[in-house]
Amino acid sequence: MGLTKTWKPKLGLDLRGGTTITLTAKNVTGGGQVTSEQLNEAKNIITQRVNGAGVAEADITTSGNNHITVAVPGATRDSLVAQIGQTALLYFRIVYDAQASQQMPVPSTTPTGTPKPGSTPKPSTTPKPSTSVKPSTPATATPNGRAWSSALGQATPTPTPKPSATPTPKPSTPPAAPGGDPLTYTPDAATQAAFAAYKCGDKQEDDPAKPQFACDKGEQFKYLLGPAILKGTDLSDASAGIPQGGLQWQVNLEFTGEGGSKFLKATQNISQRGEGQNLFAIVLDGVAISTPSVSQPIPGGTAQITGSFTEAEARDLANVLKFGALPVAFDTSSVETVSPQLGGDQLSAGIYAGIAGLALVVLFSFLYYRGLGLVVVLSLAVASILTFAMVVLLGKAIGFTLTLAGIAGLIVAIGITADSFVIYFERLRDEVREGRSLRSSVETGWARAKHTIIAADSISLLAALVLYILAVGSVRGFAFTLGLTTLIDLVVVFVFTKPLVTLLAKTNFFGHGHKLSGLDPEHLGVERLPGHSAGPAAPRPRKSPSTRKPIGGEV
Repeated sequence: MGLTKTWKPKLGLDLRGGTTITLTAKNVTGGGQVTSEQLNEAKNIITQRVNGAGVAEADITTSGNNHITVAVPGATRDSLVAQIGQTALLYFRIVYDAQASQQMPVPSTTPTGTPKPGSTPKPSTTPKPSTSVKPSTPATATPNGRAWSSALGQATPTPTPKPSATPTPKPSTPPAAPGGDPLTYTPDAATQAAFAAYKCGDKQEDDPAKPQFACDKGEQFKYLLGPAILKGTDLSDASAGIPQGGLQWQVNLEFTGEGGSKFLKATQNISQRGEGQNLFAIVLDGVAISTPSVSQPIPGGTAQITGSFTEAEARDLANVLKFGALPVAFDTSSVETVSPQLGGDQLSAGIYAGIAGLALVVLFSFLYYRGLGLVVVLSLAVASILTFAMVVLLGKAIGFTLTLAGIAGLIVAIGITADSFVIYFERLRDEVREGRSLRSSVETGWARAKHTIIAADSISLLAALVLYILAVGSVRGFAFTLGLTTLIDLVVVFVFTKPLVTLLAKTNFFGHGHKLSGLDPEHLGVERLPGHSAGPAAPRPRKSPSTRKPIGGEV
């Protein structure tokens, strides 16, 4: 703890206030089990959403085959519950303008002018991507994963255009697009002005019928995008692989029947825009994950995204496209909200309960085992120090949080640890009653008691393991602390308790059976301790001279 400079455990939201939401995933296609890949991808998407909502220190974990637990500081908000449980929003949109993000330092040059209404604006910064879309050919492999386009990092940024001299209020979302075909959409002056003032991170509505401003994951570039030309529901599958005879990884797309028709029409329109303007963006939850170019119409409902992909990038991008929109939906199984005041009260109650339980065990030990109660107190103190240190260090190392259920597991562990003492002490006393000396009973009793202690702790450890695997939510915290303290109990009993009893047996207080030691003959129900006399020998009575008989007969 000193090396890591960590002195306090990481408390769960039920002890410091907040919200815990348990989501149950289901396959939206109506059949089949949710795979681990789908669940992990959903976890990643939810993590992005929660962080995007401005929530700090959120703890998002998977449990079992189809559960995701989201622990969020603060009170429950209906919008947050709805946001993290909805299916991811995946859209294909045409890129109308691309500029360096305002967060990036850019050289000072003359800005480009604002395009006239009704004209198709040419991007002021055209990131020349290393990715492009072309008709599909069979791939040799179909692994899954998640990636972000590397094309943007190769672009040369140019300055963001300045708005007109008259300040224009910065809208959080672009103006609504006129009705009709999204392929015929043209940004107007108001949209261009809003885009110039847009900064990465500004909140906006992700409406497929409206144009959108989006940034890449690294927030290096921002894009003015048109209404959605395709949705994630128009994709039936996506995979990554290397084509036969090829050397580079690519992403293979398969569209539904209707989606294939939409994609053909879209690529016909985009490919006619000319070099530098034939870009479209794949947008997941408002982030442009890839911006490939299109050089020709793509029929057949299949396509490939090719470029300088690494294996991991190709797998990851395919995973986003495959799992980003469709396969997993969520039911909200439970929502638990705890106020900070209630959390503090629960923490205090848990601490008081632990102290009370510890005091009762110590009191019982001194009343029943007398001096041997000292062994119980010292052993429990060592176990408590080790348990506290492990809770603190595990919170630092793996993010373990101590919850109210976890405190319950720690309190139960007091009884488990006391059980080990009872088993050993009773075995030791039985050995003394059978006629062995105290020192011999310490070793013989331990040889027999340790098997019982190991068996009892193994059952508790197995129960904790099964409960941890099968349980959902805070019950896993109870199982974790129960298993942790059971292991600590084994360590303390073997490494501390037994050696301590061996040392005490060599002292006069315990070794000679003092009446307060707990090993005195009266307390054990024997006349005397084996190997020890009942007391100092009584003097033999002398015979009087008149009664002595001389050797050889009477005189």
